[in-house]
Amino acid sequence: MTTTTVRTIRDLAATARGRRLDLGLSQAQVAKRVGVSRKWIVEFEAGKPSAELGLALRVLDELGLALDVSTQIAAPASSGDTVDLDAVLEEHRGG
Repeated sequence: MTTTTVRTIRDLAATARGRRLDLGLSQAQVAKRVGVSRKWIVEFEAGKPSAELGLALRVLDELGLALDVSTQIAAPASSGDTVDLDAVLEEHRGG
């Protein structure tokens, strides 16, 4: 089993496209199996930001891919990354 980290729609699209190619399937074949147009597959594989998640999940399923979601452990912010929200609000209020 291979794991790929997906952080953007482009990452998801590239993973799906790579899998489709590995399986030797055309965009038209996947589109027919999923019930979408070939144009939708082309746009999805190009990383179209407004691709419907439900359809994208159907494509992944058809390609034998699963989407796993995990919690990222965020690194603690360094002192240079912190913002004093109270000071920002006070400045905005003219205080």
